[in-house]
Amino acid sequence: IKTVKIIKVNENDKEITEDVVVCEGTLTLKINNEELATILCMPYDLEYLTIGFLFTTGLIKKIEDINKIEINHDKEWVACVNLKNLDSINELSYKRLYPSGGGSGILFNNSHRGKITQEFKIESKNINSLMNKFQKKSEIFFKTGAVHSAAIADKQNILIFKEDIGRHNAIDKVIGCGLKQNILFEDKIMLTTGRIPSEIILKIQRCRLPVIISKAAVTNQAIKLANDIGITLVGFARANGMNIYSLEERIIKNG
Repeated sequence: IKTVKIIKVNENDKEITEDVVVCEGTLTLKINNEELATILCMPYDLEYLTIGFLFTTGLIKKIEDINKIEINHDKEWVACVNLKNLDSINELSYKRLYPSGGGSGILFNNSHRGKITQEFKIESKNINSLMNKFQKKSEIFFKTGAVHSAAIADKQNILIFKEDIGRHNAIDKVIGCGLKQNILFEDKIMLTTGRIPSEIILKIQRCRLPVIISKAAVTNQAIKLANDIGITLVGFARANGMNIYSLEERIIKNG
């Protein structure tokens, strides 16, 4: 974050004061010396963002597919990645999709990985508790109001928390961090502050996460895809309620 001088207007008065804003830049992603994509993001957790992006776009299947990552933080942010197998890049470079809402995320039209069938159950009170903890964690949001947050949680606790100016980036960061820490996704939950369209569901499918929960809205295509894939989709989640849009049987009444 950065402090800047501003002119604040209150009714008919003007005053010179200061405000806190989020720092924004571009991360250029190079795969085996070939430029693949440029991502608008915050200058934090760029290695996690790179790993998560590669995984959720289908460019890697596991973190071991990466030989080396070097992040250059100098004048331009560059992630130089060396991969073991380039076949996936040659295939996906012709299948790029344009994400909804702002274009700060990038997605490739990778094929489905099959239906998620985990026998996962969580009590609704645990979701309310997790969302209450989640919405209190972002100090940058409280100072600027300019970031999205994402988290991976088990049934009781938030395990990984990240934030970025883009909701896609925040999700990629927590996924990248989870991969680096060898966290098993199949019995975890994704939390997000952003709305959930279909491309977010595709990211979650890559991880085999059974549940995604947002404090914001969802789209009709996200609901359809979540039902087809086998993901429990929850929107408008708060400390005291939620809307369940698919596979409600995973969320049980409080015992």
